[in-house]
Amino acid sequence: MHEMGIAEGILSSAITAAEDAGATKINEVDITVGVLTEVMEDALHFAWEAIRTGTMAEAAVLNVTMLDARSQCADCGHEWGHDRYSGAQCPSCSGYLVRLLTGRELKIDSIDID
Repeated sequence: MHEMGIAEGILSSAITAAEDAGATKINEVDITVGVLTEVMEDALHFAWEAIRTGTMAEAAVLNVTMLDARSQCADCGHEWGHDRYSGAQCPSCSGYLVRLLTGRELKIDSIDID
């Protein structure tokens, strides 16, 4: 379960940022996760609950925004949403020069601290 490692990285980064800001408590952590990362949201929440005990984030809520995959065709400019397997070819012109716009994100958007 790679979600445990991801949760550990989020927690570590959040604690470092909170300590650098002089905080004593983390209330919420907001993150964005692209669907192409294959992170399972339920598993990430489970991991978060398991590792936050005994830290300044012990009562912190992890808010996850899942971001769909979107690509853009370099030939015709068409943008479309897709899953992991259907994004390689433009559905408008059948071109193969496509650029992934969203779907691979894994970032901390904000941390609410006291």
